[in-house]
Amino acid sequence: MTDRDGSFAWYELLTTNASAARAFYASVVGWETQDASTAAFPYSIFSAGKIEVGGLMELPPDALRMGAEPRWVGYVSVDDIDGTVERLKHLGGSIFVPPTDSNIGRVSVVADPQTATFGIVGALKRGAPAVEPPPPGRVGWHELLAADGQKAFTFYSELFGWQSAPRENDPLESYQLVDAGGLTTVGMFTKLPRTPVPFWLYYFEVTDIAAAVARVREGGGRVVQGPMELLGGSWIARCIDPQGAMFSLQGKTSQTGIEPASTRELGWSTEWGGFASRGKVVASSVKSGAKPKR
Repeated sequence: MTDRDGSFAWYELLTTNASAARAFYASVVGWETQDASTAAFPYSIFSAGKIEVGGLMELPPDALRMGAEPRWVGYVSVDDIDGTVERLKHLGGSIFVPPTDSNIGRVSVVADPQTATFGIVGALKRGAPAVEPPPPGRVGWHELLAADGQKAFTFYSELFGWQSAPRENDPLESYQLVDAGGLTTVGMFTKLPRTPVPFWLYYFEVTDIAAAVARVREGGGRVVQGPMELLGGSWIARCIDPQGAMFSLQGKTSQTGIEPASTRELGWSTEWGGFASRGKVVASSVKSGAKPKR
């Protein structure tokens, strides 16, 4: 495997209906799926063409009993996962799943000191290195809504060696661009007070944002903010899938007449169209701190 130390390299959707999720993301993002189950649990792989992007599994009964709800988890690849998890503990983070051997590598599910959940993986067996610009079907951006953006940046810098990335003509001075593993694919900012819990949000690249958001609605998902135009002509939309997992789309558009976002709107909170993340989102949610088992 090509070295990806310190970068997001794998993603998992934990859901309550794997079959429905396969059909939804195939329509919206164009992903194909293949079975990668083990004797221990069912598992599927999302692929963009020949490139493996992430995994899909149903939330186990014990996780559901603890209140876990559908969500996406991004994994940062490291060389020494056990040492990284120990460092995370010393930096004030929490461990929900200790380093464990799995079908994708040695994994751990953790949270930063501000309770945003993410994964760490060592000796990753799946996927492919990230590239810029990301092609359709890949995860092109990772965004942390933090309780304190500067403190969050300090934590991740000490944990993974992430560095501040230069900004060009960016009006959002509070938005921290981050070089993670050699690529500027991460952004962090201090969430608005009405956003109760910090969390990571992942952006999936699509060829046409207008067509993709139409497929979200057709497939039973919700488009809860956007599409909004960013600097450089790219568009984003923030969504919730039919089972309740939050995600975002990013791409160009072939259609005109879409209302662009103001600079103020880009300082968004998780309060989207009447929905809000409160550890659990009203009607559709992600519960921070649940223990996904593998």
